[in-house]
Amino acid sequence: MRILFWGTPDFAVPSLRALDDEGFEIVGVVTQPDRPAGRGRHLKSPEVKAVAYELGLEVLAPKSPRAPEFIEQIRALRPDISVVVAYGHILVDEVLQVPPMGSINVHASLLPKLRGAAPITWAIVQGHEETGITIMRMVREMDAGAVIHQVVEPILPDETGSELSIRLSEVGAEALVEALAMLSLGDAPEVEQDHSQATFAQKVDRAVARIDWGATAREVSCLVRGMDTTPGAWTTLEGQPVKLFGPTATDDIPSDAGPGAVLVADSERGLIVQTGQGALRFAEVQPPGGRRMSVIDWINGRRVEAGQRFE
Repeated sequence: MRILFWGTPDFAVPSLRALDDEGFEIVGVVTQPDRPAGRGRHLKSPEVKAVAYELGLEVLAPKSPRAPEFIEQIRALRPDISVVVAYGHILVDEVLQVPPMGSINVHASLLPKLRGAAPITWAIVQGHEETGITIMRMVREMDAGAVIHQVVEPILPDETGSELSIRLSEVGAEALVEALAMLSLGDAPEVEQDHSQATFAQKVDRAVARIDWGATAREVSCLVRGMDTTPGAWTTLEGQPVKLFGPTATDDIPSDAGPGAVLVADSERGLIVQTGQGALRFAEVQPPGGRRMSVIDWINGRRVEAGQRFE
């Protein structure tokens, strides 16, 4: 089976390595072009590109995956099937239909739940207790194709979006190999999704990552864990933005100080903040223009104290 692999971030790397380890013939790897990153805005290559070069694979990084010259380029590779793992662009029918076996996708949710760009983040933010991986047939409509294979995974109580992403990337790699084996034998079940049950995972931006202190402690905790580390859940203190990480619920400090009130800020008990219902202790913080640090270091620097309020 000749595979054309599409992927960009580190989430796609385990799938690429798994295909190589299992001896699949990877005729090319399509990824996004290098982009400026960091404060110095130096060009940074996608994680998949570095691994593809390490494995000795041909790399294609088109500015547009729908350009006629690019489509001719992938046709010349004569793939049997395309495998797409977090590539980052919607692919048009002409591209999806280049391989005779079509195109399949590794999606990090239990479709039809959480179609879209950020299923891992929203599974945690919305308080789901389980999620998983879906291997699906790709069609024109986003994440709406027939399901070939699904694997269910629990979401652990204190798991962050970053941690869950790492775990699901490995689960996805195993599920992909299993799905390709079924397809090669001609016995892959392709079950149409119940579109009436579809939910959507919108792209994450800074606006949706702002903490609403009027929400319950569980809701705030889910938001903070889901948004870790990109873009990072944030609030303001004395008009300055602050990112918070590592929330745990605490019931030992009853208070009527109101949502966002800093109940405790000391080196022994750490940072405890009131929500609309219950309170949360935070483990780490990132002040404006600063690095991510422990709340103890932040408190010892006298940059927060009890009686202040996050807005």
